[in-house]
Amino acid sequence: TGYQRRVRGALQVSQFGDLANWVIPGKKVKGPGGAVDLTASGSRVVVAMEHTAKGSAHKILKTCDLPLTSRKCVNRIITDLAVFDVDFDKGLKLIELASGVTVDEIRSKTGAPFEVSPTLIPMRYA
Repeated sequence: TGYQRRVRGALQVSQFGDLANWVIPGKKVKGPGGAVDLTASGSRVVVAMEHTAKGSAHKILKTCDLPLTSRKCVNRIITDLAVFDVDFDKGLKLIELASGVTVDEIRSKTGAPFEVSPTLIPMRYA
């Protein structure tokens, strides 16, 4: 049996769905492991992560500056502040916002351009 959706963590995601989730410069790591297999499986890939890194560094970027795990594989990004859909050709679309968060705040904490959905809704928590 196969899964139709894969949830991954990420260090960085690009505006077109590239994923970097296996190496931090200066740290010893074993490599990408099963992440490459999961992202190449053809399943829908959802990334769940904090919106920014330590020091407020952007994790959602025009292009990843860490080594890539996979290109154009992330379909949705869910952070503590917002939810984006990812179009591999058009880029990011903001579809949900956390309570008390503004679009301007998301723009300042996101290192890539994005479209705001005309049907933007409050973030749904499970």
